Amino acid sequence: QVQLAESGGGLVQAGGSLSLSCTAPGRTFSMWTMGWFRQTPGKEREFVAAISWSGGSTYYRDSVKGRFFISRDNAKNTALLQMNSLKPEDTGVYYCVADRDSYSGPLATWRVDHWGQGTQVTVSS
Repeated sequence: QVQLAESGGGLVQAGGSLSLSCTAPGRTFSMWTMGWFRQTPGKEREFVAAISWSGGSTYYRDSVKGRFFISRDNAKNTALLQMNSLKPEDTGVYYCVADRDSYSGPLATWRVDHWGQGTQVTVSS
């Protein structure tokens, strides 16, 4: 099982910024679509953002467009999620994900092959 390691969560005031990082082992990282999901208590996990294997295409849920930005560095096996203008409704556990089939588009949970352990993001009002 591939271990995706996330870091960068924390507590921030509304309007602030946080950056999440995800690293993965192995040589095949550069071939995967990478993404982020989030979950709040009582809700299902929801898609947040995804980036194609080359980094040439990115996808976002509507509520984060223009505020969140996903990027990747294949040389470092790292995917990043820069979150700006954070709102209390962005609070949740954020999971880094990988899709080995390199799907180009917003990810559904069934497409995800690997999940990170999750990192808490809390936005206070």
